[in-house]
Amino acid sequence: MDELSEVADAVADPVRREILSLLRHTPLTAGEIAARFPVSRPAVSRHLRVLRESGLVRDEQIGRHRRYTLVTSGLSTLAMWLDQFDTRRPGWSQRLDALETEVHRTRRDRTRAEPATASHPPGQETA
Repeated sequence: MDELSEVADAVADPVRREILSLLRHTPLTAGEIAARFPVSRPAVSRHLRVLRESGLVRDEQIGRHRRYTLVTSGLSTLAMWLDQFDTRRPGWSQRLDALETEVHRTRRDRTRAEPATASHPPGQETA
């Protein structure tokens, strides 16, 4: 299974999406996460394992507790893939193309303006 499929499968579950939303604000222990859901602690642990294996969260052992942190870079592959379907706003490639066009236009305008400025020093009028 490729990275995109793993991430898509991980976020397909509403409980896992809610866990990601919780971790967006602050790292939490497994117990703190489990306390916010009506499902069993083992079920929450399975959800956390899926999120960890897909690269969306990382865990750190702190004493007897395991603290989970959101890994936002894991979502970027999915976000880029989904962006191709968003027709409401241009993607980065269109934005960069527009920027390149503006840069060329500005250079062209400056090049055209330079000879006129160079041939007539400031304060002298043309006949």
